[in-house]
Amino acid sequence: MFRKILIANRGEIALRIIATCREMNIDSVAVYSEADQHSRHVINADEAYLLGPAPAQQSYLNGDAILDIARRSGAEAIHPGYGFLSENADFAEACEQAGIVFIGPGSASIRLMGSKTAARRVAQQVNAPTVPGYNGESQMDGILQEEGERIGFPLLIKAVAGGGGKGMRIVHHAATFLEQLAGARREAQAAFGDAAVFLERYLQQARHIEIQILADQHGNVVHLGERECSIQRRHQKIIEESPSSVLSDALRQQMGDIAIRIARAACYVNAGTLEFILDTDQNFYFLEMNTRLQVEHPVTELVTGLDMVRQQLYIAAGEPLKITQAEISPRGHAIEARFYAEDPQQHYLPSTGIINAFHKPVGPGIRLDSGIEAGDEITQYYDPMLAKLIVVAESRQAAIQRLQRALEQSAIFGVKTNLELLHAISQHPAFAMGDTPTDFLEQHDLLAPTSTADISEDIFKAAAIYDLQHLATEKSSEYTMSATSKHRLTPWQTQGLWRIAGGRRTLSYRYGEQDYLVTIQPVVTRQNTWSISVGEQAPQEITAFLTNDHFLMLRCDDQQTLIALHDQKDELHLILKGKLFRLRRPGLLDVTTASHGGDQQRLQNSLTAPMSGTIVKIEAHDGDIVEAHQTLVILSAMKMEHAITAPYAGKIKHISCAEGDVVQGGTSVVEMEAANA
Repeated sequence: MFRKILIANRGEIALRIIATCREMNIDSVAVYSEADQHSRHVINADEAYLLGPAPAQQSYLNGDAILDIARRSGAEAIHPGYGFLSENADFAEACEQAGIVFIGPGSASIRLMGSKTAARRVAQQVNAPTVPGYNGESQMDGILQEEGERIGFPLLIKAVAGGGGKGMRIVHHAATFLEQLAGARREAQAAFGDAAVFLERYLQQARHIEIQILADQHGNVVHLGERECSIQRRHQKIIEESPSSVLSDALRQQMGDIAIRIARAACYVNAGTLEFILDTDQNFYFLEMNTRLQVEHPVTELVTGLDMVRQQLYIAAGEPLKITQAEISPRGHAIEARFYAEDPQQHYLPSTGIINAFHKPVGPGIRLDSGIEAGDEITQYYDPMLAKLIVVAESRQAAIQRLQRALEQSAIFGVKTNLELLHAISQHPAFAMGDTPTDFLEQHDLLAPTSTADISEDIFKAAAIYDLQHLATEKSSEYTMSATSKHRLTPWQTQGLWRIAGGRRTLSYRYGEQDYLVTIQPVVTRQNTWSISVGEQAPQEITAFLTNDHFLMLRCDDQQTLIALHDQKDELHLILKGKLFRLRRPGLLDVTTASHGGDQQRLQNSLTAPMSGTIVKIEAHDGDIVEAHQTLVILSAMKMEHAITAPYAGKIKHISCAEGDVVQGGTSVVEMEAANA
């Protein structure tokens, strides 16, 4: 077995690999960019080496620098994790030539199966069904458009070297084909260094099913059952589970057998995943092979009891598989939910910033794989995934219930997240029934931004209780400061402190553009209980408990509500069922209005970058007359493209950026005026 391994990755997957290395008494070597110098994977490794600047091309995609560090550190092998260089055949070949073991398949297999067009041909050789499409050699626009019209719409444009939804576009009409083709190529080039694409018929109401395989250097190949990954947004997986709720035992066996046949035909070694699409008639088609460890590998680990990273290390070290197909017997049900730094109110654009607080769920059957802590910065340079919540239970219903409870215990402050969406999915009746096709989110309209009017009164009740506690603590600090501990006691820890705050109080909060008044008074006959009314509503008696430093449990009659809180001085941030509410306290300026002098016309005429990113294309010029919704500037952030479009028909006054510029979120990039100005 290896004595030292370099981990050519970052974040949660680097930490995941370090954990297994530590259990196996293998020294771990971390590499990091300048942006990651204080990251958890750097701190937890046995050794750590600087790669270069923050952009991935200058750090985590710099294969020469990684190999140089491997030589200098004495690492015998390199684990690439997922993403970055994990499916880069040239890097795997360079490792082979350097005498350093690449923990994954050989370069020939990566080159063969990493090309989605070549992988389709391998599948066809072993009589595996494939989705109709075009995987020819030509990349000429005219030929691709002709083939697209032959296949029919809707269709998918997919990057040949792609994965993770990058370089993939759905095209619904022939008229938009060339525009979508150009966008897919740019994303593919940026993410994989290869702009080549192929075409595939888009199957609607389908399921995304993948089969996990392990193959050793001695000809042994087994499959570990399936994962269903149908709930996706922009072709990026959000929820994964094992086993699938729609596969019969016979279909599961058939798909597993075909996955093994394809792996053998590719002379594949190590962990790999065969991805299939399942239509409404239970016909399945091979899509592609991921020649690496998958993001969602934990659900397979939890139902099989196998450590996938450990298996990878054994295989890479030349050991035969220690388990046969007959011995693999999955038990229970596991579900994974991915936490992303995205803004639901801005169509899930990536969200950057500092993590102010991260509250993690605990309990039986709950696992959280994460690479972030409070104080970490989420930048534009890397994937927006923050963490993975994985639960396991004896049945799917029990696993869903456990997922719901774990999500209630989860809160992230400082960046916007998709936690509200995860709550909505976990509680949806169709999800409970297992009715989860790939258009699940669109079908149930779960991606629409919510209105600022959509706010629970419990938010204001929690805010008032919190602020009254804070006020009482400040007024009585001289009485509650311990001379020995120097820690201030709170009203939750001492009797009678609430009387110091005294009587009835009315507090004011602003949410959106509306002010809310909350009247609150302690109930002296009941501990930790208040009479609260919001606006003109009748008062209710609310009992409240701090479950820890940042969660408040409200109890009214038999109903309980758990709310997370984070004090930002001028604002109080609260999270209920994953949704973030920012309440401004009385007397505070509206920052947006103040900074622009209340000039709403100027705000409408100035188009800003919705997040930090790089300007990759400018499609308008000073003086141009443009139509409403016309694309003006394309911004790339977190490996995805985002279009800045004209809000109305008008004239471009000035484009204040150039292609290649790195801009901060909120920076003005286009000044325009209405057509009749």
